[in-house]
Parts: sequence; structure tokens; C-alpha cells
Amino acid sequence: MAFSTVTSAVIQGLHVEMLQVEADVSSGLPMFHMVGYLSSEVKEASERVRTAIRNSDFILPPKKIVINLSPATVKKHGPSFDLPIALAVLSSIGSIPADALKHTVAVGELSLNGQIQETAGVLPIVSEAQKAGCKTCILPRQNIREGSLIDGIQIIGAGSLKEICEHLTGERKIKPYSGSVREIEKDLSGAVQLDYSDVQGQEALKRASEVAVAGGHNLLLIGPPGSGKSMIAGRIPTILPPPSMEESMEITKIYSVLGLVDKRYPLITGRPFRSVHHTATKAALIGGGIVPCPGEISLAHGGVLFLDELAEFPKQVLEVLRQPLEEHQIRITRSRGNYVFPAGFMLVAAMNPCPCGNYPDVTKCTCTEGQVQQYLGRISQPFLDRIDICIEAPRVEYEVIRRNEKLETSAEIRRRVCIAREIQSRRYQGLEMSTNAMLGAKEIEKYCRLEKEEEHLMRRAFTNLGLTARTYHKVLKVARTIADLEGRERIGTEHLKEALGYRTLDKKYWGR
Repeated sequence: MAFSTVTSAVIQGLHVEMLQVEADVSSGLPMFHMVGYLSSEVKEASERVRTAIRNSDFILPPKKIVINLSPATVKKHGPSFDLPIALAVLSSIGSIPADALKHTVAVGELSLNGQIQETAGVLPIVSEAQKAGCKTCILPRQNIREGSLIDGIQIIGAGSLKEICEHLTGERKIKPYSGSVREIEKDLSGAVQLDYSDVQGQEALKRASEVAVAGGHNLLLIGPPGSGKSMIAGRIPTILPPPSMEESMEITKIYSVLGLVDKRYPLITGRPFRSVHHTATKAALIGGGIVPCPGEISLAHGGVLFLDELAEFPKQVLEVLRQPLEEHQIRITRSRGNYVFPAGFMLVAAMNPCPCGNYPDVTKCTCTEGQVQQYLGRISQPFLDRIDICIEAPRVEYEVIRRNEKLETSAEIRRRVCIAREIQSRRYQGLEMSTNAMLGAKEIEKYCRLEKEEEHLMRRAFTNLGLTARTYHKVLKVARTIADLEGRERIGTEHLKEALGYRTLDKKYWGR
């Protein structure tokens, strides 16, 4: 009887901590004892592992078995330690050669019959294992395509404990999985998408959406029910530039931690679009829990967070969005440590102008002045200041709906957006930003310079519209994006006027 160790990993938020599963089998009273700062589901692994080993045709000797998950300062949670614990025990009693587990990481949950169940968070674990110099990763068979997204590490997938033991002893070798990312992308390329050509009318909304996407700006749509706000918002991902491989991997890792990746096509090659219901809590948005995990904001990272019926959200829920919108990350502090989640998303919101939805049409609106102001008052001024573009969605006339004409497609709009994004990428090369919406005060001073005529226009607008310093900067950033869409280096008065037009609607409703 001897000592053995197997490498595994635990996920803390989005951070992966590599750890060692140590097993010692010695003489003494028969027992199976586990230590190492364990959560309840990890402590329960002792019963699952012993039963799985027995049902895999191995015999555990009546000895004292002690399992330690090191380091002891890191809280272990989740059922993914079952497989490494079983392998460590079997190695200690001589059923598996100790050399077979060198430079190898193992994760997986065991059923009582010895079957290996899929687990969440495989992609970040394999990525960290590869960085740590591990050569092989043993995974549940359901997770092998996800793990194969990481180059430079061998992926072994097994369906049962007995199967992986036969592989390690050399009785029946399992062929390492060799998948192709191109195959996954090809399979996903035929997915049916929505298109802007489906939307009749609302050209102003389409233009505002194009400007918002081109610069990564936040967008608010206000209008009566049925005016097409949700249709426009739902099609925004179709004009977003496709993510790079690095961005796809970052997005996929977030979804992997929550177990939301498609096991057959794990790589997320499109931009996320998260539509959140107005009953969502603060924790659902920013993340949380005993062991904090990402929320809807982080799931929208690299894509769009859509809040329909914005005024129906509790005010305290909306207020938690303010900091992520500015800093593009979320910090959650717990006694065990700090957790940082990415929050590089584009906020798109839609709302009615009043409870009945018909304001300011006094011939149809049934709300009192007090009801309208109370409804609009659920959106605070600091929150509105973080919205770059605010546009009104009027009712669509019958003649527009029945108009039979060829409309601009999402592909055509996306081409212009990609050109504008490429201009911004070259301009901000070497800086920690990629779009105009991410510009800080110093960068605005450098990249959004105004000539004398434009400066005079902004001075008058600042006074007459009652702009704050934040909204002033946002107008300049939107104007910079409009100029980029036209391929212009200098911001002109026409660009400023359009950008200012996107700041007058909030004054119409909230400035009364």
C-alpha cells in the first residue's frame, strides 16, 4: 500500500485553481476519510467513489484510506473530483501504474455503476492545464469536443471508470480525440438568422442601431407597443461584427463554467444576445451565490444585453448596471476573496412612454400626469446618462406595412459596421480599447477634437440642453462613430447634430 497523487482543478468564479488529489492507503481501522476544505457535495464523493470502484470490478482492501485535496486554503465544490479521487485510490492500491498519471489532469463525476458523467467548466480547466504544462487531460466522453478546443494538450475521453483504468494499464488504449474547430464553425454557419429586411419602416431606428453597433454604444428605444422596438433589438446581433477566435474562446469559457455550451458544437462563434425578464434580481444580473458565478451581464459579454420593458425593472436592479457600464467588469467581494467577471457588453433597452403606452398622444393616453411621471421616474438620471443613444419608435402606418419594396439587409449594414470597427481598431491599436464607446476623457480630447464651428455648436447645445459632463462626452463619442461610418477623420457639424439628436428624446420625457 502506498501514496499517490492525481492533478485536478477547481473553478473559483471564472478563475481556475489547479490542485492535487492525494490518496494514502495504510494499515489501520478500515475507513475512507476526506479532508481539504470540502463542500458538502465533495464530501459525499466518498460514497460515490467507493461504490463506483466496487461496481467497476475492483476490490478495495479493508484499510485506512485518507484523501486530501490540496491546497487546503481553497474551497472545493462540485462533483468533478469523483474521477481523480477514484484514480488516486486505485493508483495507491496498485491497480493503476503511478507513472500513468504523471502530467495528467482528470475531472469528472461518477455514477454508482462507474459511468463518468459530464461536468461544467471543462474549457477553462483544460486551458489552465495546458498553461501549467500538463500533457494529457482525462475528461467525460460528453465533454471531449469542448476540451479539444485547446491546442497543445492531449484529450482522452472515457465513458466509465473501468474503461479509463484499462487505458492507463495498457489493456485497451483509448485513441486521443482530434477534432477540428473548422468543422464546428461549418456546422454552425447554416444557422437561420433574423434580418433587418424583415422590418418595414422605422428607418430612424435602423440608423440608430447601426450607429450604436458601429461604436459599441448603449441604446434606448422608446415607443408605443407594437412599434417594432423588440424586432429591431432582436436583429442587432445580425449586424455585429463576427467575434475573433480569441473573443469566441473567451465567451465560450464563460458559458462553459455555467454548463451552457452545446456538447456537440461547443465553440460559440456568434455574438451573445441575452434578453432579461423584468423580474430578474440583482444577483441574476451581476452574478453571485455562495461561490459566486457569472450572471446575465457576463453572459452578454462580447454581445448584447437586452432589457425589454425597462421601466418595469425594479429601480435597485437597474442601478447595479451603472458601474459595469462604466468599468466593463464586475467585482464581487466575499470573505473568501474577490471575484472579477467580464462585462464588455452593449446595453439595448426598450420601454413604453407611459403605463398604457400611448403618451404623449393625449387623444389615446389614459394615464394621468402623475402616473406618467411616476412611471418614467423609475429610470434615474444617472442611469440615463450612461445611455449613449435614445431614439423614439413611432407607430407604423398601414401604407408602410403594405409597401412592397426591397429593404436593406443585415449583411449590407454589417459591412458598413465592420469597416467602421476596423477604423477604430487601427486608431486605438496598442490601447486597452477597441471601440469609440470605451474612450476615456483623455482619449476624447485626443481623438474627438472639434474645430471652431463645431466647438461653438457644442457650447450652445451644452447650455440649452442642460448636458452633464458625462452626456457631453457621450455626444462626442457618438459623433466620432458617425464620422467613422462616413470614413471621415474630422468630426463635422452634421455629425454633431445627429449625435445631439440622440440626446434630445430623454429631455422630452424626463426633462419635464
